[in-house]
Amino acid sequence: MSSPVWRKSSRSGSGADGGQDCVQVAALAEGRGIRDSKAPDAGHLAVSPTSLTQLITRVKRGDLDL
Repeated sequence: MSSPVWRKSSRSGSGADGGQDCVQVAALAEGRGIRDSKAPDAGHLAVSPTSLTQLITRVKRGDLDL
């Protein structure tokens, strides 16, 4: 099996941190992977494609803002 290709949002390159504080996503055999870009070797969370879409929708709507 080939290694997953991790990617981050094109918007993550802006801001004071230079895009260092972001998450990366990849297509995995078990679904979609989400990991911290600052700690890529710390592991990842695997979710279904549907769950990832629902999460992104909620983030964009502001449902998860504190």
